[in-house]
Amino acid sequence: MKRYCQTLTLKNDPELIEKYIEVHSHVWPEIIEGQHEVGIVSMQIYAKGAVLFMIVDTCDDFDWDRDMARLATLPRQAEWEAYVSQFQGCDPNATSADKWQLIDKIFDSEK
Repeated sequence: MKRYCQTLTLKNDPELIEKYIEVHSHVWPEIIEGQHEVGIVSMQIYAKGAVLFMIVDTCDDFDWDRDMARLATLPRQAEWEAYVSQFQGCDPNATSADKWQLIDKIFDSEK
């Protein structure tokens, strides 16, 4: 299994942050199905104020660029990205890859 971690900053508005969290308690089924179709096994998002941290666990043959590009073409994915962009502190026309920034692991106690 591969693991990717990303970060994104929401608009610094408590009402929008609350709504973003609420929206993620009812993610559209097509979005979850699409993630599984491209090889994402699990996706988790954590929030601390306006800062988000995402963990993406994938199958071993997952290729980030190839499979995330494929995900972007699946049903309702573009609609979902447009919908959640209202909460995000970035260009609403940016791709998911532009909004969510991959981060590097700098410590692992199990090395």
